[in-house]
Amino acid sequence: MSTVAAIEPRHVSGQRLRERLFRSSTLAAALLVLLLLGGVALSLLLGAWPALKHFKLGFLTREVWNPVTDQYGALAPVYGTLVTSALALLLAIPVSFGIAIFLTELAPAWLKRPVGVAIELLAAVPSIIYGIWGLFVLAPVLQQHVQPWLINGLGPLPLIGKLFQGPPFGIGVLTASFVLAIMVIPFISAVMRDVFETVPDVLKESGYGLGATTWEVIWQVVVPYARTGIIGGIMLGLGRALGETMAVTFVIGNAHRIGSSLLAPGTTISASIANEFAEAVGDLYTSSLIALGALLFLITFTVIAAARLLLLRLDRRALSSV
Repeated sequence: MSTVAAIEPRHVSGQRLRERLFRSSTLAAALLVLLLLGGVALSLLLGAWPALKHFKLGFLTREVWNPVTDQYGALAPVYGTLVTSALALLLAIPVSFGIAIFLTELAPAWLKRPVGVAIELLAAVPSIIYGIWGLFVLAPVLQQHVQPWLINGLGPLPLIGKLFQGPPFGIGVLTASFVLAIMVIPFISAVMRDVFETVPDVLKESGYGLGATTWEVIWQVVVPYARTGIIGGIMLGLGRALGETMAVTFVIGNAHRIGSSLLAPGTTISASIANEFAEAVGDLYTSSLIALGALLFLITFTVIAAARLLLLRLDRRALSSV
């Protein structure tokens, strides 16, 4: 004998109402994000329009930045932003990868948690603390011990020698890159560690069962499986490096010029805005600083979009190879 539970019409209508409310609220939240993003972009464009209209393309191609004569160009801050972020990633990615691999594959159980917590605590340190430490601790060490060695050892070399020539100021583009690398390591390593832990044990055990070494299992099993998460962690670190302000302001030297040497002072978009926005007098000066912010917004958005497209291509290639 089968019994069929009767569903009350009132209960069904209540479920449908709650379902519609849930769908509507999630849709509203998604649209709110798009509206906020569009509002930020529109406000930046309106604020930057006087400078873009006055200088046209020259705003992007000129290095000059002179508030006295109201002549502004974004080339030096854009160059400093891209170079410091790229160098920071170049320094941070190998260290972050090593930390994540050690914590997930090599570290003993009693050591994993203390080291993992210590790495994560680095992400909670305010950026201004990194800047003070970089100015009073890291910069003197680089000036006295590292930069003279780079100048004497790498300066005479062809091609790359120009990157390591000039007096050892201590502060500069290279110092800012070191500070940024230290700041993004906790973010990249934390994401890498989390995605490495999602790799099924059966895959790794299969590799060991076939006679693979630890390095072969890591490189041929763990890394391909967690490839998407690795790139996501790197992009997270890049986003942090592109927008970092106070720490870079302390150690980069804040000079609106492009030097061929990484040891020379420079500036970034965020550092320029932080240093000069409170002192900006006149509509053109203020608009030029807002235009720098719009460029930073565009650079960050482009990087994230490019990373997303890369991940989609990798996913499609992985599916096609199955």
